[in-house]
Amino acid sequence: MVPAASAQPVALGHAKDVPGDDPGADDGAGADDGAGSSGGAAGGVTYRQLRINGLRVHAEIYGEGEPLLMHSGLWAEAALWRPMLPYLPGYQVIAFDPPGVGRSDMPSLPLTMRGLAAVGTAVLDELGIGSAHVLGASFGGAVAQQMAICHPDRVRSLVLVSTSVGALSWPGDPLAFLLFMLPTSFTRERLPQVAGSMFGGRMRTDPGLLSSLPIRRPRSLQAVMYRMAPLLGWTSLPWLRAIPQPTLIICGDDDPITPQQNHALMAAMMRHAQLHTVPGGGHLAMVDSPELVVPVIAEFLGRQGTSAGTEPTRSARRFRPAA
Repeated sequence: MVPAASAQPVALGHAKDVPGDDPGADDGAGADDGAGSSGGAAGGVTYRQLRINGLRVHAEIYGEGEPLLMHSGLWAEAALWRPMLPYLPGYQVIAFDPPGVGRSDMPSLPLTMRGLAAVGTAVLDELGIGSAHVLGASFGGAVAQQMAICHPDRVRSLVLVSTSVGALSWPGDPLAFLLFMLPTSFTRERLPQVAGSMFGGRMRTDPGLLSSLPIRRPRSLQAVMYRMAPLLGWTSLPWLRAIPQPTLIICGDDDPITPQQNHALMAAMMRHAQLHTVPGGGHLAMVDSPELVVPVIAEFLGRQGTSAGTEPTRSARRFRPAA
């Protein structure tokens, strides 16, 4: 996914370089080290187990600099963002497994879109960060839109990738949508067979790339229902024009799940938005071809700088990895 000639992922300036992977990578097993406590550091990443509204939320923090909070897609885990890191020097990338995904706890009841947006602000609170640039991809783009309208002082700028306005959006390919909703599509055997039809773009010719992406089969039917519930009846269309933040919208012209028309509509409705189209790009263009997409994001973020409301919260200092 990342070209062989590209730089290695940005290392944490104060993190210990410990060989191996996340010590908590047993899908949630093991002791909980408490709210806001430090996990381990490995391979240029600091792991945290945050306590948010009684739920354990697994977070990963990469690099140092201006904070960039990531909202992931339906079944994507925090590690999905790692291919982007070589192209984001000077940013502290904050990724987390959403509730019910990966190493984060399942909520007792489904969360609303507002509730998921509040999880994003709570992650910033736990790390002592007042505001951040916010990037949302696919389902995470809906969460990012909600966060921008409900918590505008916490969002410096907005990047929306392969997403839509929700219930009133331009419909995608029915087969792609069906495959995307079926948990069986995400098994190790089935995923390479359906990747092209489901995601389009580079996955049509190189479906083997998916084996290196942390997109997992949902853990249960309950997880599917809980994760989908926030989308029922949700749309951002009535209040898109009220989003005040500078916004970059990125789409591929071969995205069968969230077609190009959705992104054009969003760009036309939002007051401070610009649209970038990736020729031949599919739903996963940002992570399957980061060398084409992430420099565009970095250039946009670089133009924003800091803005009002960027001070750390009073209750905690800006997050620094453990020495």
